[in-house]
Amino acid sequence: MIERYIEHTLLKPEATTQDIIKLCQEGRTHNFLGVCVNPCFVPLAKHLLAGTEVKVVTVVGFPLGCDEQEVKAAATQQAVRNGADEIDMVINVGALKGRDNAYVVEDIRQVVAAAGKAPVKVIIETCLLNEEEKVRACRMIAKAGAAFVKTSTGFNKGGATKEDVALLSGEAKKLGLRVKAAGGIRDYAAAKAMLEAGAERLGCSAGVQLVQEEKRTGFGTEVVNKQAGPAEADKEAQA
Repeated sequence: MIERYIEHTLLKPEATTQDIIKLCQEGRTHNFLGVCVNPCFVPLAKHLLAGTEVKVVTVVGFPLGCDEQEVKAAATQQAVRNGADEIDMVINVGALKGRDNAYVVEDIRQVVAAAGKAPVKVIIETCLLNEEEKVRACRMIAKAGAAFVKTSTGFNKGGATKEDVALLSGEAKKLGLRVKAAGGIRDYAAAKAMLEAGAERLGCSAGVQLVQEEKRTGFGTEVVNKQAGPAEADKEAQA
């Protein structure tokens, strides 16, 4: 059941067409919730996953978040036009840390508007933030109308931690947001810890390994049963 939380991810710059074909084949085989690819691969992923329930997720402003607002919005429009079901955008970390709250909200709002019905997840790069900044980021994400707060790009000095996920989850519940944990989730124990801390999505490249580990251990149902099923929650987010 862990597969229904996983966005099977390949965002490395050296990824080839054959690598993406393999990723999507694994997505189909294991019925992952989604695959996450760079924007140039969205049309291919959409084609390969046609007729399945596997979502195509892509990134905007990745991995630094420093593109201009209009560039992020235009990239989002193109991604959705190409078939992206969900958008993971990177927050402008410098603006957040500089307390330029109005800029941060508008940056997210433009992407949300450009995405239309596609849910937007906002990557805040938790390893670069203090607790106050993480909480404030959640509030601005909610104000701008995004659906998720996401921990990390996986391209900086640290990824998701259960402590950060618990902090974000506590704040997110007050604001109607959801939490995606990403970065450094390489085994089933780590994935399980993230779900127990409140994550509702897992972004990771080790999805196949996680599924295999769950089957070997027989674990899984006790975590999944603690929260609403991802399918039902996704329907609510897109309603």
